[in-house]
Amino acid sequence: MSISAHALDGVYGRSAAGVRARLERDGGGHWHDVAGGETDSEGRISDWCDEKFERGLYRIVFDSDYYFVGLGLTAVYPEVIVTFRMKDEADDYQIQVMFSPYSYSTHFRIS
Repeated sequence: MSISAHALDGVYGRSAAGVRARLERDGGGHWHDVAGGETDSEGRISDWCDEKFERGLYRIVFDSDYYFVGLGLTAVYPEVIVTFRMKDEADDYQIQVMFSPYSYSTHFRIS
């Protein structure tokens, strides 16, 4: 079982390298940090694969503000939060987000 993230830059049509993100788990009304990271040159965070996960609600908080400030742009959405439900610990979960300063979209894949 693993969780990985992939960030894409919708302005320049490329991988979004250097996006800070944190993985959180729902703890009964409060979110608890599980892991943090920054996307690599391919826009991926894959080192969360080593964590132990249980069924439940998780979310990834992408720091889009930090990323776009580095490009000289201002993001309307300072954070992009993708919340998802883990139903089976045996599956691999891949969460992808494509964002620009004024929009974002997500894609979720289980394998």
